[in-house]
Amino acid sequence: MAQYITKRLMFTLLVLWLVSIIVFGAVRMIPGDVCKIVAGTPDVDPRQCASIRADLGLDHSVTRQYISYMSGVVRGDFGKALISKRDVWGEIRTRIPLTLELTLLATAFALMLAIPIGVVSAMRQDQPLDYGLRFLTIGWLSIPSFWLGTMLVVFPARWFSYSPPVGYVDIWQNPLKNLEQLYLPAIALGLALSASLARITRSSMLEVLRQDYIRTARAKGLRERALVLRHALRNAMIPVITLFAIQFGVLLGGTVVLESIFSLPGLGTLALTAVQIKDYPQIQGLVLFFATVLVLINLAVDVSYAWIDPRIRYN
Repeated sequence: MAQYITKRLMFTLLVLWLVSIIVFGAVRMIPGDVCKIVAGTPDVDPRQCASIRADLGLDHSVTRQYISYMSGVVRGDFGKALISKRDVWGEIRTRIPLTLELTLLATAFALMLAIPIGVVSAMRQDQPLDYGLRFLTIGWLSIPSFWLGTMLVVFPARWFSYSPPVGYVDIWQNPLKNLEQLYLPAIALGLALSASLARITRSSMLEVLRQDYIRTARAKGLRERALVLRHALRNAMIPVITLFAIQFGVLLGGTVVLESIFSLPGLGTLALTAVQIKDYPQIQGLVLFFATVLVLINLAVDVSYAWIDPRIRYN
């Protein structure tokens, strides 16, 4: 196991290095003059522009700029934002709690819906309840999270004169207000995930329920509830966890729009603002952060397979 984790960590570093090269090159192909962005005016004196480029290190070759940037990243220095001049990592660090909490709430909501629906649908295969649940999940899967988020803002305001509080209050300061601010975007973000997870749970459960050891357990008179919870569900979770790891990136990406809709100052809002004003250092820092989170989550999921199914061994 230790050897496997070491290999995966080395592969993770390789992936992050490739991501850094791609994002470093991509942001430099975005239309727009850095001098005009920093100066805040389209009319910039050439000497002032040369000074700005020198301050940002843009007067060097792209290779030297990349080496300088990555040497700073290794030391934990992601640079300064172009407009605000704030530390890039400092901006990311202050906004992580909100986006992390929103993602965890959306994940919890999705799992609480998906697992029971998938299990019940598999246990009642081709019965009216199964058809109804499958139709419901297909409907959820077809609803975009940004549209649902907008409807969750518009309809309660129109029908009940209710709108969620604007801004963000830390959960440790006021838990009730914090949940009131986040439960609607969490529902909008987690609904589509719950639909895809429910469908893969159903498919995986059907496959497991046809196995010989399940038929043997039934023949021995094991109760249906114990059969599902102790034997079938655990072995059916590997495809579910795999899909969940892939969809986690969708959750992080979905916060970009939903945080804007609900006026939440998280990583999504920061990313949207950075793209709008073409803040290259902030965009690079955010992409590297999201890439690191995703590859580490996938590593954790792969390692968890051995804990879920003892038959799996890593060499």
